[in-house]
Amino acid sequence: EVQLEESGGDWVQVGGSLRLSCAASGVTVDDYSIAWFRQRPGKEREGVSCMNIFDGRVYYGDSLKGRFTMSRDNAKNTIHLQMNNLQPEDTAIYYCAVDTFTTPTLRPSLYDYWGPGTQVTVSS
Repeated sequence: EVQLEESGGDWVQVGGSLRLSCAASGVTVDDYSIAWFRQRPGKEREGVSCMNIFDGRVYYGDSLKGRFTMSRDNAKNTIHLQMNNLQPEDTAIYYCAVDTFTTPTLRPSLYDYWGPGTQVTVSS
């Protein structure tokens, strides 16, 4: 059974940083397509980042590259999302997701396995 558990969400002031983690079980993160998504209040779920399982290259959603960094820890079967210079518009529930396809994508509808999410609140 595939299980994902996000952690690291918190309240932070504008300009602050957070590091989210997603621990996986029942799946090996270097064998599956992995991604981060977020859902802001009143908005649809949107792609944050995804990783190519073959070369580790990361793709980011619009305007997020440069502030967000996705990484993978194969030894701990965990993925991370380092978020810097956080802004109020980054307030959202952040989710990790995995699936068996090999082409990285930020389309949430294509992922079958999701964690419950972790809340990030950025306050000015």
